[in-house]
Amino acid sequence: MPSIFPFTAIVGQERMKTALILNAINPRIGGVLIRGERGTAKSTASRALAALLPDIDVYLDSPFNDDPNVPESWSDWVKQRKDRGEILAVGSHRIRFVDLPVSATEDRVVGTLDIEQAIKKGERHFEPGVLAAANRGLLYVDEVNLLDDHVVDLLLDSAAMGVNVVEREGISFSHPARFMFVGTMNPEEGDLRPQLLDRFALCVDIHSISAPAQRMSILERTLEFERDPDAFYKKWQPEETTLAEKIIHARDLLPKVSYTKRDLYTIAELMAEMHVDGHRGDIVILKTAIAHAAFMDRTSINRLDILIAAELALPHRLKRQPFQDTSAQFQELAEKLEQIRDEADEQIQKQAAASESTGAIEEKKTMLNR
Repeated sequence: MPSIFPFTAIVGQERMKTALILNAINPRIGGVLIRGERGTAKSTASRALAALLPDIDVYLDSPFNDDPNVPESWSDWVKQRKDRGEILAVGSHRIRFVDLPVSATEDRVVGTLDIEQAIKKGERHFEPGVLAAANRGLLYVDEVNLLDDHVVDLLLDSAAMGVNVVEREGISFSHPARFMFVGTMNPEEGDLRPQLLDRFALCVDIHSISAPAQRMSILERTLEFERDPDAFYKKWQPEETTLAEKIIHARDLLPKVSYTKRDLYTIAELMAEMHVDGHRGDIVILKTAIAHAAFMDRTSINRLDILIAAELALPHRLKRQPFQDTSAQFQELAEKLEQIRDEADEQIQKQAAASESTGAIEEKKTMLNR
């Protein structure tokens, strides 16, 4: 995709890139909200990630990007044609990047049913919406805080459930709606309601890069890309291919990643001590930690996975007390995570010491038995 700035060529913003990659590995994490000022590569990173991912198998004529290999996920469109014995052509195409405008209405998002045609001809005629185009792709909403709350709720519901059901006058139509949901916003233009904020699985706060060397790299790479996009993409293609293969491998490894009761206790303890309401955050941290372990090519999660997941899942869930600075809350979170990290290191040292002690005792017993 020469016309798209390469994902691996983006300077800095590592936390944002990590959140996007983990959602690509497991879209069921529940999306990511990127909060930051203008010109901080929010949309660039989202487009670049979609271009980075591999092609998907689809029924070519399906407006819902149905997966031929997963019958249980088929839309009513495919099921109707299969019931009639039609042969559907199978092919592949790039993952779609769907940009939802702020002015989008509910019908534009979920689609509409033609009631008149249903009554006259007895056929369910469905006009697909944005959710249909976004299925198995990436749905990007810029200035999500300016979108109607009801529409945001619909998007988050579909992202969580993985299906879109439209019902009108006793007639219903359903299709899969599994997608990576990326919302971006500038906090200076207003915030989202707390209820909607919590529905986003991950949240990243990003700022302009201040280091002169990195800012210089941004200038150089941007100008180089604008002069010759094809040559620039070819230059970064090895890194793009490596990352794409790593994401594919992580997706395959994901079902094999395990966790222990101790891991669950660590997550629960952290959430309780940070006074986080509800249990959505606990679930998000576990899913994110599993995805990160898979990305690191491991089949079990560890404390580092949990810490990284917490850094992505907690910023927008921390309670803000009256007259309390948000930065103070982030500092408290960082300190708590550091404390847990120290406790984990101490526990590992104790286990190692106990293991050495046990080994020494066994060695003495062996010598005495001789």
